Amino acid sequence: MHYSTANRLAVLAVAALIVAASGSLALAQGAQGASARARVLAPGVLTTIPLDLRADDTSSKHDLLELASDAKLNWTPDFLPGTRTLSSKAKEVWFQRPIWQLEFEFKPLRMIYVDVPQPGGAVRRELVWYLVYRVRNPGTQLSPEPVEDGLYEAQVTAGGPIRFLPHFVLQGHDTDASDRKLYRAYLDRVIPAAVEPIRRRETPGQDLLDSVAISQKPLPPATGPDDAAAWVWGVATWEGIDPETDYFSIYVQGLTNAYRWVEDPAGVTARDAPGSARRFFRKTLQLNFWRPGDQFLEHESEVRFGAPPGRESQYGVEEGVAYQWVYR
Repeated sequence: MHYSTANRLAVLAVAALIVAASGSLALAQGAQGASARARVLAPGVLTTIPLDLRADDTSSKHDLLELASDAKLNWTPDFLPGTRTLSSKAKEVWFQRPIWQLEFEFKPLRMIYVDVPQPGGAVRRELVWYLVYRVRNPGTQLSPEPVEDGLYEAQVTAGGPIRFLPHFVLQGHDTDASDRKLYRAYLDRVIPAAVEPIRRRETPGQDLLDSVAISQKPLPPATGPDDAAAWVWGVATWEGIDPETDYFSIYVQGLTNAYRWVEDPAGVTARDAPGSARRFFRKTLQLNFWRPGDQFLEHESEVRFGAPPGRESQYGVEEGVAYQWVYR
């Protein structure tokens, strides 16, 4: 079949129109996808942990053991009261600091199968346990402010940007045949291959950050309780969980800077480095879970939030307590 020059030009023009229309459609679809609205969650999907700012976390009293244990500083002055010596001032010293806490909400603990790349280049299908959550900086903190007579009082003050450095540990509470704890614990692992499938399933239209990515994003203070844009979504992931795990807790650190510390005075001398006998315990959120299933056909629908009746002692909680704040 032969075409004249005019026919060829007409065919080329039609083809150009088709290409242009296809490109416009693709751009429109891309723009529609980019501007897709975030999924609106039904009431009750998210579990909210209320803020727990305590005045006693803003101050604590300790001896400066490195000074109090120095015999050279323990002397009796002739013209001053004994309370003015350095050895005396090193006892029962008040330490004060402002305390902040992030707002925290989470979705039910779930599971997903993901093709995880292995070091040798192969791909292995893994069952990943994950917890999708969101955090927000409320913009306030609890600070020790001076009042009359040289005393301090904890007061709510304005706060600044906060960086969330998450530390998630899934700790099992199962026991063996002799009723001894097995102490199985799993640290949150960054699994890049799992983040996108989880995002498509849980938070379409929203960014979902793993524990490393969310730690690089400072959280500015929210403008108010209705500031939805201040929420940042994250996910904690675990793989290789023992399928016989029935009773477990997820411990979350990084939601607050509250801490406690103790020192063992035994054996502390003036030659020891400051703080060498000091142990810190950080305020940690404990979320309790259990699953009535077994090692066969693991499924997320089996997971329950809270401690099962009769097993509260394994979690270190009282009856009906689904979560608590602990120091560890």
